[in-house]
Amino acid sequence: MGEIRVGTCSWTDKALVASGWYPPGRRDAEGRLRHYAERFPVAEVDSTYYGLPSTRNSLLWADRTPAGFRFDVKAFSLLTGHPTRPEALPADLRPALVRQSARDGVDPGLLDEVWNRYSAALEPLRASGRLGTLVFQFPPGLQPGRPAVEFLRRCRERAAGWPVAVEFRHPGWWREDHRDATTALLTELDATAVAVDMVQTLPMSVPPVVRVTTPALALVRFHGRNTAWGTGTKEERFRHTYTPEELTEWVPRIRATADRAREVHVLFNNCCGDAAVRAAEAMRHLLGLS
Repeated sequence: MGEIRVGTCSWTDKALVASGWYPPGRRDAEGRLRHYAERFPVAEVDSTYYGLPSTRNSLLWADRTPAGFRFDVKAFSLLTGHPTRPEALPADLRPALVRQSARDGVDPGLLDEVWNRYSAALEPLRASGRLGTLVFQFPPGLQPGRPAVEFLRRCRERAAGWPVAVEFRHPGWWREDHRDATTALLTELDATAVAVDMVQTLPMSVPPVVRVTTPALALVRFHGRNTAWGTGTKEERFRHTYTPEELTEWVPRIRATADRAREVHVLFNNCCGDAAVRAAEAMRHLLGLS
């Protein structure tokens, strides 16, 4: 059986810091990460979606965590086709983004340069063995079809040699009539399929399909089950306290996944107060990991 690692999608979320989960004396940047890493073996880095990472932070994250700890790092928004403000880029690259037109899309040369800087900054995590995967979360507008497949192939080519996980936000990828094709595509691309838990009553609800597409890693992200998904504020979208029954539903599926992948990462994204760390603690208990 593969190793199951449970954690959260951020250890720096403002609501978590304000919740009191971090004890006195461990509320600075170093203390928070060391405290978190004593309790969980994996964490997601979401700040890299909003801005490019830095080599300095990668070195600090590696230094402040034990050997074998894993960071799953979100891809920068421009690399996944999300709208990106010029201010999110380094100053010397901003004019190139401003010149792009909606019709022509982003210049591949700019994307290559962004990728080079993004990946170079994460090299210390990879060199230290602490990089789990890069999480490419694609926008709801990326629906199944030839243009999307071509875009995915270009993304994978750019990230050649790096571990990549793919989360789709358009439900069509995992609806029953298309899920086999999606599984085959991600397997061909050597990309981990991200399974999601989320509310299932909305038009854009992504089905909770679990498919193992790489032998190295499987990934499950728990977004909560709030019906404000897609319409509310960030706090409303992710406000959810998982019940023992909701978590128990996933236990046999996670264990079955571990039979087919060397590692399984289970990450909680219901980042409202300390709800994510409490759910992660509960899931670890249910899986017999604590």
